[in-house]
Amino acid sequence: MGRYVVRRLGQLVIVTLGATMILFACLFVLPGDPVAQVAGSDKARDPAVIEQLHKQYGLDKPLVVQYGNYVGKLVTGDLGEDYTQGRPVSEILGPKLSNTAKLAVAAIVIDIILGVAVGVVAAMRRYSIWDVSATFITTLAIGVPSIVLGMIMQRLFVVELNWFPLIADGSFKSMVLPALTLAIIDAALVAQLARSTMLEVLRADYVKTAVAKGLPRRTVLFRHILRNSVIPVITYLGISFGTLLGGAIITETIFNWNGIGLALIQAIQQNNNPIIVGVVTISVAIFVLLNLIVDLLYAALDPRIRLA
Repeated sequence: MGRYVVRRLGQLVIVTLGATMILFACLFVLPGDPVAQVAGSDKARDPAVIEQLHKQYGLDKPLVVQYGNYVGKLVTGDLGEDYTQGRPVSEILGPKLSNTAKLAVAAIVIDIILGVAVGVVAAMRRYSIWDVSATFITTLAIGVPSIVLGMIMQRLFVVELNWFPLIADGSFKSMVLPALTLAIIDAALVAQLARSTMLEVLRADYVKTAVAKGLPRRTVLFRHILRNSVIPVITYLGISFGTLLGGAIITETIFNWNGIGLALIQAIQQNNNPIIVGVVTISVAIFVLLNLIVDLLYAALDPRIRLA
């Protein structure tokens, strides 16, 4: 187990370096000068000011040297300095990552409670009115784009009913709508996935044997059916949680939620490369770590799985 964890952490380093290397190369070939936003419209015409800013931020050096300097700082936890504010990127992204994490946790909790519950009921009552209704509603929810769902909820519950604030302030009340926007589509996918995997497990011989032995229905459901059908659901939830922690760009923009997804959009508009690279670096690291946690959960839930 220890060797497996160390090896996967080594993969985390390789994947993070590879992602940031590709991003550096892409940003290098894109048009526009990142220091133009800092210099301003008048000063940006002065070659001396541009040259000074390039030296200040190390942009006068070759791309390989710039990337090497970034990696050297990254080892110490330094994500660089923001061009527009002159502050460390980690200091800027820290509170935003916390806001995004709150939103992601709330959405995942809704996914687990609502999605798994609907999937279990639909599978245990196959072809009933509950199953047909759940299949219809979840299919409809999956087909609605998140931007459309978010705008409808904002129009209905904020503008028309005035139940929630228009501007997100980080409070629980302002988090409800963006969390629901993120959770509804994922919960529908979780419900369909849970239903399909449970139907496969219900046909397994060991479940039929457990029922034939006269085990209580609750024991069969939780010990044999749910435990053996939950692994695909955990896989999807792990990927979904990693994606949410990387910033729900559309939802955060619609509800003006001050997370790293909104920060990424603003950084792209301002051509602020340090923020862009910082967000991507954090997202990649979180995603790989969550994949490691999911793999460890596999072995905990199913002893037949060996982390070799």
